[in-house]
Amino acid sequence: MALPDLIEIVPLAEPVQAHVTVPGSKSITNRTLILAALAKGKTTLSGALWSEDTQIMVGALQAMGFGVTVANDPAESCNRTITVQGEGGRIPHLPEEIFVGNAGTAARFLAALVCLGEGTVKLHGIDRMHERPQAELFQALRALGYTVESPNDKLPVVIHGSGPCEAEGTVSLLESSQFASALLLTASTSGWQVSMRGASPDDAPYVRMTQELIAEFPQMGGTFAIEPDASSGSYFWGVNAFAEGVEVANWPITGWQIDAQFTRFIAAPREVSRRTDLGDSIMTAMVLAPLADRPTSFTHLGRLRVQECERVEALRTELAKCGARITEEGDTLHVEPSPELHGAEIDTCNDHRMAMCFAMLGLKVPGMRLRDPACVRKTFPNFFQKLAAAPPDGLGVEIRDAGGRPLVGEELFAES
Repeated sequence: MALPDLIEIVPLAEPVQAHVTVPGSKSITNRTLILAALAKGKTTLSGALWSEDTQIMVGALQAMGFGVTVANDPAESCNRTITVQGEGGRIPHLPEEIFVGNAGTAARFLAALVCLGEGTVKLHGIDRMHERPQAELFQALRALGYTVESPNDKLPVVIHGSGPCEAEGTVSLLESSQFASALLLTASTSGWQVSMRGASPDDAPYVRMTQELIAEFPQMGGTFAIEPDASSGSYFWGVNAFAEGVEVANWPITGWQIDAQFTRFIAAPREVSRRTDLGDSIMTAMVLAPLADRPTSFTHLGRLRVQECERVEALRTELAKCGARITEEGDTLHVEPSPELHGAEIDTCNDHRMAMCFAMLGLKVPGMRLRDPACVRKTFPNFFQKLAAAPPDGLGVEIRDAGGRPLVGEELFAES
């Protein structure tokens, strides 16, 4: 039974003591799936996220002829143990086409990977994915010697794979760090030399993650444990802004995920940067900011405009709908304390993070209703089940359908 098209979040009546688990990191899962395919031998990934985005990546690798097996994880229902038979840089087969949905990591990482095969493949996704930028990556692949056919340098694209080559390519870090990560992941076995411009890798936390994963990964095969997703954990840590007592189990300590810093930003300082302070969890901090007793400016938000939706506009619009005092100035959002917050019907814009952020706000603000809540399938399919589960495993939240009926069990799961 699927999630309804409209749900209402009932605020917490009192603080809860909870110790919540969250699924594995999407960013690490999709990066290590690529590294496992390129490894020389069999690699078993434990704690891997099993959601729409990672299922797209697994399906693509299987379509390319890689041996991939998937087993349930008894500790977390949206994790899997995934075993990949690496081919040492060889691509067994290129299918005629690969559908990537709205998965940015899959689209970018696979665009580089298919170049190592022999043949022609079309990459395409949903309409929003066809709007998202790809030009820097496609131009870099052309500079490396590959034929990349796209009239507007976006998806859909036809890529002619011609195998590994000794070549050099340069990519900018300004628009999306995923372009650099795509090249670096494949460069580990392709012979490519990749350089970056526009910013230092030290100021690109997701590039640092990629570089550190490449260094740590067992390139001859073996085992690799994927840590919980810090951005997914931010929604639960964020509850402590108004109802202390919630913790997230096995919080990441490797330093790979910039969002593991979120616990320092539950009470937001006067300025928070998307470039250096937080990654995706900056959205969680923004939705909490109207509850604070001082103003906060959220800066360097440009990349949010070209993700699952135009997130800067979406956050400003939906927070204002709830009575938040919020203004937009370039790529900065200024949020003032907003004591008159009220519920509203939130357009999630088919964006999983919009749905989860405003669900969290609904734990404090009465009358919060979410349209298309099932969009959380992208990275956290059992998110609403976690909210509703009895403490200490969840928060014990009541979630209702449009008619006011409480939802339970599988009714709260977002199916892919």
